[in-house]
This record gives sequence, structure tokens and C-alpha cells, in this order.
Amino acid sequence: MYDINNAQEYNSGKIKDFFLVGIKAINKHTLVVDLKKPTPYFPSITTFMVTFPLRKDIVEKQGSRWTEPENIVTNGPFILHKWKHEYKIELKPNKRYYANKPHLDKIEMFMIVETSTALTLYETGGLDIAGIPPIAILHYKESPEYRNMPMLRNNYYGFNLTKPPFNDVRIRRAFSKAIDRSEFPKILKGGEVPATSWIPKGMLAYNPDIGLKYNLDEAKRLLKEAGYPDGKGFPKVTVVFNTGPDNQIIAENLQAQWKRNLNVSVELDNQEWKVYLKRLKTDAPAIFRLGWGADFPDPDNFMNLFTTESGNNNTKWSNKRYDKLIGLAAIEMDAEKRIKLYNEAQRVLCETDAPIMPLFISAQNALVKPYVKGYMLNPMDILYLKDVKIEGR
Repeated sequence: MYDINNAQEYNSGKIKDFFLVGIKAINKHTLVVDLKKPTPYFPSITTFMVTFPLRKDIVEKQGSRWTEPENIVTNGPFILHKWKHEYKIELKPNKRYYANKPHLDKIEMFMIVETSTALTLYETGGLDIAGIPPIAILHYKESPEYRNMPMLRNNYYGFNLTKPPFNDVRIRRAFSKAIDRSEFPKILKGGEVPATSWIPKGMLAYNPDIGLKYNLDEAKRLLKEAGYPDGKGFPKVTVVFNTGPDNQIIAENLQAQWKRNLNVSVELDNQEWKVYLKRLKTDAPAIFRLGWGADFPDPDNFMNLFTTESGNNNTKWSNKRYDKLIGLAAIEMDAEKRIKLYNEAQRVLCETDAPIMPLFISAQNALVKPYVKGYMLNPMDILYLKDVKIEGR
């Protein structure tokens, strides 16, 4: 939100008067936003949940309990009617909703950790909609109840450029070129899309031609140039990733491919998310796993991650040309010109300097009962339930 005039200055305490911030409610139905510069993606930002209105007085009065059903005030088609923590939430129509009322009288959403448990409940009639584990996709793939959609989410391994041997761009490029990404959808079985570029499919400036493609001869040549012919003398490397079944599968596959293709052995180390996140921020491993899902549907949300000043850039990589390209793209109002800027920036990120190694674009997989109408998967994994109805149950 720092694209808004004086928003950053107010948040940092540099100015105290909120009336100097470029946001004004000029009447009950109109909000005027004054931006520092042309910002082509600002309309997309307004779809991000952090921009949704909150009752300041309730948050201040209720403290951590402001989200409880008896306290929370929202303006969507449903209200939070009940919340049994760690078990389920119950939604009911918002009688004060400004637009067409939803069709459903009640929605129950269960918090189920294991997708296998959700699948069992779905098959026995306990759920009308459920996520599906990869192991069951083949069984349901031809069923009209099966839904699949690529997400605006990319997955990558990053290199800490301050730590050998990945401070050598030849090593980074060799590791990336030695990976056959077509293996990922085969082992995950969830409709994933192999990726060598960073901007995900379905977003402006998606370009699958960018990136370091699988090229074993080139990978071996780069490794030899870096001083490790046929992997000889390569130092000990530990691949670190956050705990999760899919993450484990991918890590083991990468481990096997690097051994098979480069004769390089790597060790694997997984950590729980909170511990892992802290490690990334304090002392990022030489090679680590991360991903990014769109906060709002614009490439700036992805490409800005690896600018020099980004708090999400755990690679310690800095490139002035890249920073300039992202800055220019952020203010360019012409879509075709933005695409050209992002293409050039992606080549710097994914080919020339290669501080990251994109792997695959995630996909959603769900089962939906035939009597549930109007339910659509969303590439940002957001639930829109206003138009959902039950027919012929």
C-alpha cells in the first residue's frame, strides 16, 4: 500500500496526521485514493484481503477476540455465525449485503488437516466439496465430479549467493540445467505445470520460453568449468526445505536427478515451517525451497520479491539492472511495454544470474458433488460462494 501518497511515511511514524495520507472518503459510497505515481496494478491490489475494511473501534475494544462471531463485522455476502476453533466454521447469509443475496442458507466448513480424511468424508456423504490427495486423482480423473485448475503459484529452490558453492553462477546454472522438470507432474500427479520462468501461467507476462531448460551436456560443461569435472571434489551441500509430503517428494527427486545427471550428492534436511522461516530470515541455507502464491493478480507481486530491498529476497542477490526493470514495469501503463520489461527482467532472474531455480506451477484439485451448482475453482485459491446453490439433491 506504499504506492499511496504518504502511506509509508505515516506507517513509519514520519508523519502523524492521517489526513495527509492519500485516502479520502468523500461521501458514504466513494473512496478516493491519491497515488504517488502511475500504478497499473493498483486496481488488482484492491482485491487483496488486507484492503478490506475493518471496524477499528471493534478491533481496539475486543483485542484478539475481534474475529469471534459475536464481535466481527464484515461486508461480504455471508457472516461468520459460529466458529469452533480447530474444527469448523459456520457461515450464514448477511442480511445487510448490498447486492444479490446468496442462495445458500448455511455453509459449514470443516478444518481437516489430512486430505485422505476429507476424501473419506466426501465419499461417505459427509462433505459436498473436498480437496483430493494426489494418490486418488487417477481414480477420479474421468469423473464429472473432479475439478482441476492451475494456480497463480510458483515453486522454486533458491540459492544463497553468499555461500559456496552457489556464489558461482556456473554452479547455479548447472544445477538448474540438470533438472528435468517434466518429472514433477508425473510424481505429484496433481496437474502441475513445469516451469523455468517465474511469472506463473495465467498472469500477464507469463513466458514459458524463458529460463534454463534441461540440457545435460551444458550442465556438465558448466560444472567442469567451475572446477568439478563429473562432480569430482564437489563440496558437501545440504538441501533444506519445509516439512510436507509434496516437498519431500520433490526434494528426493532433485537429490536423485543431481546424482544421476551431475554425479553430485546432496543431503536433505526438512524443518517445521516456523523454524524454517526463522532460519531463512537469519541465516538462509546454501540452497532452500520456497514458493509464492499471488496476493493480487499482477506480475509485480512476483517480480518485486527479488529486488534488492525486498524482505522476501532470501538469496542475498542484488542486480541494479533487475531493480530498474521492475521499477519501470511498475509504472508502465501500456501492457505490451510492461510485458517486454518483465521478459527482460525474467531473463536476468532465471537465466543470466539464476539466483532461483523455478520448478513448477501448482494446481488445485477438488471433488464437487453433482448437485452443487455454481462452484468454481479460482487460480488464487479464493472461495466465492455467493452464487453456489444446491439442486436435485
